[in-house]
Amino acid sequence: MNSLYLRIYITVVAVLLAFALVAGWVVKRNIEQERETFQSQVSERTAAWAALIENSLPPADAPEAEQRAAVLEWSQRLRMALALDNEQGKRIATSELFSRREAELGGMPRRAQRIALSDGRALWIWRGGPRIMREAGPQPQPPGGRPPFDGDRPPEPQRDAGGSGFPLPPILFGGGAGLVVTLIVLFVAVAAGAYPVVRRLTRRLEALKRGVQTFGAGQLSHRVPVDGRDEVAEVAASFNDAAERVEQLVRANRSLLANASHELRSPLARLKMAVGMMDGAPPERRDKLRQEIDRDIRELDVLIDEVLLASRLDARTGVEREPVDLLGLAAEEAARVDAVLDGEAVLVQGEERLLRRALRNLLENARRYGGSEAPEITVRRAGAGQVELRVSDRGPGVPADQRERIFEPFYRLPGHAEHAGGVGLGLSLVRQIADRHGGHVRCEARQPAPGSCFVLSLPAAAA
Repeated sequence: MNSLYLRIYITVVAVLLAFALVAGWVVKRNIEQERETFQSQVSERTAAWAALIENSLPPADAPEAEQRAAVLEWSQRLRMALALDNEQGKRIATSELFSRREAELGGMPRRAQRIALSDGRALWIWRGGPRIMREAGPQPQPPGGRPPFDGDRPPEPQRDAGGSGFPLPPILFGGGAGLVVTLIVLFVAVAAGAYPVVRRLTRRLEALKRGVQTFGAGQLSHRVPVDGRDEVAEVAASFNDAAERVEQLVRANRSLLANASHELRSPLARLKMAVGMMDGAPPERRDKLRQEIDRDIRELDVLIDEVLLASRLDARTGVEREPVDLLGLAAEEAARVDAVLDGEAVLVQGEERLLRRALRNLLENARRYGGSEAPEITVRRAGAGQVELRVSDRGPGVPADQRERIFEPFYRLPGHAEHAGGVGLGLSLVRQIADRHGGHVRCEARQPAPGSCFVLSLPAAAA
């Protein structure tokens, strides 16, 4: 069975069916126990009545008229339909109520009870319900005004609607057949009600499945609808977030591959040309060509290193965090390029190797485009748990409308590539490193002008 909604639905229906069967068995067993108890009580009460009547009847050899009179008297006193047969089964006496009931039914009442007396006679008892009580009229009062057996007779129980004359036990749902019908109706109702609920759930799962298949087929911009606030909606929202991330990664990788391919062409073309010119060149020209080849190889090495780092950062969502002395790290890098350092000792949580790479890229950018003066590094606390590392230069500055674009991969300001070199990945890597550390980087005008100031903001380490 491949359909999830069918499995869920059949499971619900099977559990419901098992519950209905167990409930029916328990109710049926309870009804049978109640019926047995009731039948025992009825038998005991009927036997007591029969014994009382037998002790009050004339003997079997008494005249039939005397026996008939006694039966009629007891029928009137007990308000019960009675009949008496002799030893041969011949009817001796029949009360008016019993005769009337026989006439209505066309024979012996189905639930009339036959009680064999000790002298061979048979007493028939059929105790009627409210209808027989009304037809029997008021109960005669003996001297003293107390009805016979009033203290011994319990309150009237529920009567059989069919007129059997005997009280009925508390059978639920109108008997066994009614119970079965009730359970079947309950089962069908719950099964019918559960189907749309289960189907709605699995229909959303099917929509999610189709969305995943569409996304997997190459439509990276496809998203699935998020309906409701339950677990299925959370799965759909998580898929959309993951799909957005995957789409951004694929788009970035495609852009990176395309730009890297373009940037690799220039040094490779120069290498090819230099190698081709080596054979016929004079000795002094060969030395110059070797220097150009070395420069092109270094450029290729830097480009490949930055492309690989950018790809690794795209694939990572976090960094290995440890306390890093940002002022100490800045001092090491400042000494390497003779930069001017000022600031206070602060700790940040992050990966030292990546933070060093970000600072080195900012310093390299300042060296290339910041003029002849040494860059300036400042490390300060910025409040709200933030630390700012500022790298300033004395170059021509960056136009306000270009200050965001320079952080895009392979983007360089017009005219800079011709005289300053570089491939346009350094600042892009700085932004990626800042994002992975929960910080950000921006470019602003240096004060006082001219020049640019790059501000790397990072969360401070907990004290």
